[in-house]
Amino acid sequence: MRDVYWRGCHSENCARGAWICVRNRTESGRRFRADGSITRPHLLLIVAILAAAAIAAIWFRRRRPVVVPRPGAAATALAVPEASLSHPLKIIAYGDMRFTDPHETSATNPKVRRWLVDQIAAEKPDAVLLSGDVPWRGGEAADYEVYRSETEVWRDSHLRIYPALGNHEFHGIDPLSTEQKCLENWWNAFPELRGVRWYSVELGDSVYILNLDSNASLLPGSPQILWLQGQLAHLPPAVKFVFFNLHHPPVVDFQENGDDSHNGRPNEKALADFLAQTAGRQRAKFIVVAGHIHNYERFDQDGIVYLVSGGGGAKPRPIARHPGDLYQDASFPNYHYVKFVEGSDRLDATMVRLADPDAPTPSWQEKDHFQVGPQPTASATPGVRRGAYQ
Repeated sequence: MRDVYWRGCHSENCARGAWICVRNRTESGRRFRADGSITRPHLLLIVAILAAAAIAAIWFRRRRPVVVPRPGAAATALAVPEASLSHPLKIIAYGDMRFTDPHETSATNPKVRRWLVDQIAAEKPDAVLLSGDVPWRGGEAADYEVYRSETEVWRDSHLRIYPALGNHEFHGIDPLSTEQKCLENWWNAFPELRGVRWYSVELGDSVYILNLDSNASLLPGSPQILWLQGQLAHLPPAVKFVFFNLHHPPVVDFQENGDDSHNGRPNEKALADFLAQTAGRQRAKFIVVAGHIHNYERFDQDGIVYLVSGGGGAKPRPIARHPGDLYQDASFPNYHYVKFVEGSDRLDATMVRLADPDAPTPSWQEKDHFQVGPQPTASATPGVRRGAYQ
């Protein structure tokens, strides 16, 4: 039998591959005793190679999520093993960066954009949730090249990035930028999501992330809601927290002279109605993270935490805050991200805000602190229009 040499592991089948290589090499070198048993030096060699293969398999799993099917899933399901995560678990959420040519300084602030990227990398999170409007013009492949260039530190740090589709993912200066072309650009930037527009992530044992597409219907009976129902019906029993990551917010500060797109659309209000009916039947706590409004807002409605985190670099949007908004600080603009750190039975959350976007170097403020604890019995907030506080 010809000699075969093991030169490394490139898949999770490496342990099996190592055994084949050792077996071939041993037989070809006649390393057996007369009674068929393996000599001690070569037995030690086999043990060493199998141990190295097991270590390599663990390393491979830590570097990449595993794609696995889940019951009720009609879209990609990603899973990250508990052993691959840090303890305590850390998640960062934010949106509305509008990556594009750095010479564009009206629609987005390229200096602030890069500061946020670098600061998020320094946090070393286990997952980063992007709530959409990652590019300024999703029909332009060049904007995704800027995204790749400016977020290189994320790839160097092996961060797990989970984006949702925003409305700017479907914008472009080219009149021929069809929806399919825009999706191709998004899938080229995030190839593990190819072919899907919404998907789930099982992040260890305790966290489940449902990334939604608010450009598609979230109305009762829609394919996305039916998929969502299936996901929630088959949550793993150990899950404590479910994140819903999407672009358009279901709950917002209603602006008297605001436009319909930023005042809470029927599509997302339908999602809020669905979640209100579902949350009380779940042991897990629901956290909804959205963007679109280039500011920060926080609400607690029907026992669900609703966040607007659109401070990723896009042109800031002033708002009038109403009593239902649990964040009442008057500071503006609010370039920021939200950090979640898991405790024994809760998430400790902090809004981290850029203190002065005009400064030569960044400094950061922890402006909003809150905890997400076990799920209480859901109850509607009295006297409040669902989906908008006014």
